Amino acid sequence: MSNQESTIKVLVIDDSNTIRRSAEIFLKQGGHDVMLAEDGFDAMAKVGDYQPHLIFCDILMPRLDGYQTCAIIKRNPLFSGVPIVMLSSK
Repeated sequence: MSNQESTIKVLVIDDSNTIRRSAEIFLKQGGHDVMLAEDGFDAMAKVGDYQPHLIFCDILMPRLDGYQTCAIIKRNPLFSGVPIVMLSSK
């Protein structure tokens, strides 16, 4: 397995630019490939193309919250087994 194949692809979904960028820095320092989405709709557009191995998703987001985003992702058989870590500042 090449290094490219063994890299964990992580999708970070958060409406806070600060949190997205911080997560990106930490995850890239850990050697992970990172894709960022600013809300649930942005995530829906990216998840199919990017095919992440792990998703971090903020709960409180405008338009489509984290619970709704998670439910939509989990309904897709291609991504139903992808772990989603829900994040909250509360």
